[in-house]
Amino acid sequence: MDWCHFRFRSVWALPAPPDTVFAVLERADEYPRWWPQVREATRLDGRTGRARFRSFLPYDLVVTVAERHNDPAARVLEIALGGDLEGWARWTVTAHGEGGSRALYEQEVDVRSRLMRRFAVPGRPVFLANHALMMRAGRRGLAGLLRSV
Repeated sequence: MDWCHFRFRSVWALPAPPDTVFAVLERADEYPRWWPQVREATRLDGRTGRARFRSFLPYDLVVTVAERHNDPAARVLEIALGGDLEGWARWTVTAHGEGGSRALYEQEVDVRSRLMRRFAVPGRPVFLANHALMMRAGRRGLAGLLRSV
């Protein structure tokens, strides 16, 4: 097992139509507005950017982001990640319930940060909990934003 390799999957039920959710997720430079752990998201050009994350661990992760796939008809967004995390992440948004949405977040990354690699084995449960808390806060933040729209 590669202790520096992570796969994540989160499903968010959201109180807005799929096209509305997709439009918000498409504007990654606005994530810090509603997702507390996304401390910074800077668009570099039409297809690339840089982001800085921090959850409950006192450590920032900095990644470069490059758009790999953006399909509004299928409501799929996929990015390549580089920097402290290397791999990919994908949002897939579908209709769910009456007027709501289901946002599926998938991510597969290898940790490149020296500190996280050093603590990969003993810290893995903490890293997983850190990610889960970040995703929970993101869902709450996005749901709150969508209710106010």
